[in-house]
Amino acid sequence: MAEIPDEFWGNRDGALARIGTRVASTRPGSWTIRKLMPLDRRLMLRSDGRRTILGPVGAPTLLLETLGRKSGQVRVSPLLFARDGGSAIVVGSNFGQQHHPAWTGNLLASPETAIVVRGQRIPVRAELLAGEEAEAAYQRMVAVTSVYASYRGRTDREIRVFRLTPVE
Repeated sequence: MAEIPDEFWGNRDGALARIGTRVASTRPGSWTIRKLMPLDRRLMLRSDGRRTILGPVGAPTLLLETLGRKSGQVRVSPLLFARDGGSAIVVGSNFGQQHHPAWTGNLLASPETAIVVRGQRIPVRAELLAGEEAEAAYQRMVAVTSVYASYRGRTDREIRVFRLTPVE
């Protein structure tokens, strides 16, 4: 079974990370990051998950491949993640918007999928977390970058939290 690499680039404790987190915690900052997502997706695809626009802030990133539940086509979403033992935690915060990101619905429909981290494609099984387990996992994401704490205050919906566990 493949392991999810620990490596990421950038410095989580650096000045750029602190400034980036403050900016990203604001609505205009979130809007800017959302607008940069297509560019970030292209950069991550070209670098096989090794480089991202958000890289300098020191947050671990992955490419999540899902099967579109309506289109049947492969969709790729660049996401930040938190470690959970041998698994990865991803959060469908959608920057605190009122609707769930499409990739979360795709995972619910087809939980057997794959991620790309640091050039390694890893088959995973997604599990939607609930209750205390979801809360603990969400707090792992807040520890990665505090911007996730601000997303909850922007929406009334329950933000979906998934554990991605490597499979053989």
